[in-house]
Amino acid sequence: MREYLRRAALWAQAYSAESAWPFFDVTEYVAPDFQLSREITTELEEFLTKVPGSALQRTCAGAVRLADLRVQKSVWHPELPDLYEPLVLFYERGGEFLQDNAGGLDLTGVSFRPGTPQGNLGTPPLLTLSETVLDAMEAEGRISYYATSDGQYPLVRRRLARDQRFDEVFGQDLRWDPTDRFPDSEEEARDAGWVQLDEIAAAGLIGATVDNASR
Repeated sequence: MREYLRRAALWAQAYSAESAWPFFDVTEYVAPDFQLSREITTELEEFLTKVPGSALQRTCAGAVRLADLRVQKSVWHPELPDLYEPLVLFYERGGEFLQDNAGGLDLTGVSFRPGTPQGNLGTPPLLTLSETVLDAMEAEGRISYYATSDGQYPLVRRRLARDQRFDEVFGQDLRWDPTDRFPDSEEEARDAGWVQLDEIAAAGLIGATVDNASR
């Protein structure tokens, strides 16, 4: 979701669509007169009757329309990342979200404020959307990631789920294995040279481990 918000901010900036950000059909700004082919329109309209929520409907329609726009008019922007790719993956993997009246997002229990388009322009890009990395990022509970002070391997995560704490290290076998070597408290972790990472940085370390394992 964070990667989608970043990409949506880039597209919104390029086409003056900031007021519609974050969940919008970008083709309305890229090519306002664009029309889907009749066959695709029928299929899309039927599909959208099964999609709950206006934000999901707009973005699903936007993904289909942008793909067809590229086919019909060879519209391609090499300087912009594929807008809907991360959100489509989010949906395909069972992701759900609710948006409150103040713009806050609830990703089935994880709540955050998406901020502004300008604020998301500075979000570091997620360098890989591979299934292996995404699988490794999915887990139950509230998760914190840690690495050594230089931000490198090993990558450790602490999960709090069902009133239990799980400390796990990501290994060269691309699995999370239990570890009892991580300090109990945040203060002890800092004193031992561990630094906390955000999800983007953690995904980068996982991706690097996956790349090394495939060589």
